[in-house]
Amino acid sequence: MPQTTFVISTLGQGLYEFTDQANDFVCRSGLEDGLLTVFVRHTSCSLLIQENADPDVKTDLNSFFRRLVPPSSDPSMGWVVHTTEGPDDMPAHIKAALTQVSISVPVSSGRLMLGTWQGIYLFEHRDHPHWREVVLHLSP
Repeated sequence: MPQTTFVISTLGQGLYEFTDQANDFVCRSGLEDGLLTVFVRHTSCSLLIQENADPDVKTDLNSFFRRLVPPSSDPSMGWVVHTTEGPDDMPAHIKAALTQVSISVPVSSGRLMLGTWQGIYLFEHRDHPHWREVVLHLSP
């Protein structure tokens, strides 16, 4: 059962597509049919399958989550206790809790069964650059 770990370098909050890396991994595996599990090894970012055709989708999703969970320095977030790592940290944990750190994608005929406009994204919830480890595991 093939497995690999790779790093995505982020520049701050936003969506970072890595569909090509996942496709390459599946192609190199030689497995025709199975299930790809994608897992991110962090608590302040998450994973999404989302549209990859119009960049406005990424902009709007990022804006929505910033409005939904503002920095802990925002007056509406005065209830937040965990502030030692900066005003973006606890909101990042909340955003990760609302989304997912693991996703599964079926594989058929050696290809990811994503829809026409679907891509796999790391959703960075912190303001500053980070190195994020992503694990890909392919099982028959």
